[in-house]
Amino acid sequence: MKKPVMASKDLRFFDYPDAQVLPDGYPRRGMSVVAALSEWLVHTNRRAAGAWNQRYEFGVPTTDLTPIADDGATGTVVHFRPGERVRVAAGPVADELLQLVALWPHLSVEVHDRRSG
Repeated sequence: MKKPVMASKDLRFFDYPDAQVLPDGYPRRGMSVVAALSEWLVHTNRRAAGAWNQRYEFGVPTTDLTPIADDGATGTVVHFRPGERVRVAAGPVADELLQLVALWPHLSVEVHDRRSG
């Protein structure tokens, strides 16, 4: 089943007074926020019944679901490039991101900070 998880608000968390608060103190909002603030985002899903990915630009799908080779793994991988407004406003956040990762032992994060300066 195709679900537009990256292109629509996650209604489990938006405007819900009991939304889970994350370790950074902010309420959970879902991946749609990351997609909406990213120049591009590629969402890859691997399941027992197949694997596919889809590309988004500022939260809008720019490709259909594209089947990819099954490598026997399962799980989800998201690669993205934050939009310029986020990159400029964020400042150096790599250390902060890596500290947050420690709170979720099954989460893997790689930060490639390619800003000049």
